[in-house]
Amino acid sequence: MTLTRRVARPMLASTFIFGGIQALKNTPKLAEASKPVNDEIRGLAEKVAPQVHLPEDDKTLVRINAGVHIVAGLGLATGRAPRLCALALAATVVPTTVAGHPFWQEKDKAARTQQMTHFYKNVSMLGGLIIAALDTEGRPGVTWRTTHAVGSATSGATQGATKLGRQATKAAKKLTP
Repeated sequence: MTLTRRVARPMLASTFIFGGIQALKNTPKLAEASKPVNDEIRGLAEKVAPQVHLPEDDKTLVRINAGVHIVAGLGLATGRAPRLCALALAATVVPTTVAGHPFWQEKDKAARTQQMTHFYKNVSMLGGLIIAALDTEGRPGVTWRTTHAVGSATSGATQGATKLGRQATKAAKKLTP
């Protein structure tokens, strides 16, 4: 078991699990704070995928985000589909960060500094999630394995067909006088 699997992934995941639980406990307050970002996400979703209808209720979106944090965080921590879980968490980090730490709106210098610290902490976590999403632990990724499996199958079929062709040619020569 690698250090990444035993230590780094659970450490990275712990923030999301804890944050998801806290979001469920504080849904009304977070729904109010996230409304401008949620409205932007809804507008973008309508343009990109009009068939997808996101909930209009901000509390529901906060709960969905919290659920993703908890479920994907647990998956990352326990090594269950860690790359997929890391990608799911990465997708939630940007809107969560923009909604939760809008340092550019703060007038008070101390509050602005605190929000900037949290904002850049989240940017760092996004970097860790990208690394976790790309980490194959020294094993080939799915794309490589699929490409090589198809290549091997094609190569094997070609070799088999060539062998059958030679055998058929030999048999035909034996039959002709």
